[in-house]
Amino acid sequence: MRHFDHLSALDKDRLFHRLPEPFARDDAPGTLAVALGATLYLPATRPTLAADIVKCGARGVTSMVVCLEDSIADHEVGDGEDNLVRQLRSLPDEVPMLFIRVRNPDQIPQLVSRLGGAAERVSGFVLPKFTAGHGEAFLDALADTAGTAGLRLFAMPVIESREAIYREIRVSTLLDVARLLDKHRDRVLAVRLGATDLSSHYGLRRPRELTIYDVLPVAEVISDVVNIIGRMDGSGFTVTGPVWEYFLGGARMFKPQLRETPFVEHDAPGLRQRLITADLDGLIREVHLDKANGLTGKTVIHPSHVAAVHALSVVTNEEYCDAADVLGRAGGVRASSYRNKMNEVKPHTAWAERIMSRARVFGVAAEGVTFVDFLSAEGVR
Repeated sequence: MRHFDHLSALDKDRLFHRLPEPFARDDAPGTLAVALGATLYLPATRPTLAADIVKCGARGVTSMVVCLEDSIADHEVGDGEDNLVRQLRSLPDEVPMLFIRVRNPDQIPQLVSRLGGAAERVSGFVLPKFTAGHGEAFLDALADTAGTAGLRLFAMPVIESREAIYREIRVSTLLDVARLLDKHRDRVLAVRLGATDLSSHYGLRRPRELTIYDVLPVAEVISDVVNIIGRMDGSGFTVTGPVWEYFLGGARMFKPQLRETPFVEHDAPGLRQRLITADLDGLIREVHLDKANGLTGKTVIHPSHVAAVHALSVVTNEEYCDAADVLGRAGGVRASSYRNKMNEVKPHTAWAERIMSRARVFGVAAEGVTFVDFLSAEGVR
């Protein structure tokens, strides 16, 4: 797999200073965690599940989750399992990284057994409502199943329980989770954030004009998760951005969140209006804030979200030059080659390493190319 492989050779030559590198399911977990990009969730009951997986893969989706948990009703679980097994068995070999979101640990060995050879197309399992109290049973079931079946299966636990949002127990809960995940480090691909569930514990739902960072109870959880589980000292894990819920425009109270200038400068004023109409201006702002707060990739629930997340995942030419400057010197500080900031080696090294990891997977934009150019090339509607 390779990000942006669906673009024409002409577009890739025009847009990239450095092309994305290919990756495969047997690559290092650190590479795959970054490569997840926009992870698209689909309910397991979807009648066209296999066809949708193939179609989305052809359009640039590199990771998908087939959900047996909150996206389907309790009475649909059996039908969802049957449909999942039937549809995944019909898939070709070349598909995006596939994960299954289960409800309980027992589903992991049961589904792998029922899938038979098709289980080789599954990259892992998403573990809901994850806490140290019940998370170990999920991780043990995953490890046992992988060993028995001879498969490489990753875990993506989701932080979304009430223990994670209640202030008086949040820190101890996250510390316990961090210790548990450390015991299973080789199997944990990324930690996901369940913003919808976290909001539900206070009867909240962010409106389309605000980002999750404006919902302070949830924003505090994100901060603590990054602080405790997302550290860059070798003890942390990749933490992914929470879901963006909206995909069709509605009534607005506030102004759009996209400035006109970048679109006018890149001869794409119509693109700006299309993004606003589809409520993607809020998503774009939230992805910027995700990156600024140490999150990588994002959960999405509509294919129209993928292009925006991936366009914003490409390393800008300025970021790349700054990161290369930081990593290319032994110490000290000097002005960046763009002459607009200082690059100080010691405090900026971890940031530069993160940038280079993203550059390998998503590539580096050519000088003067922005996310607007990538969205235009994607033909966003």
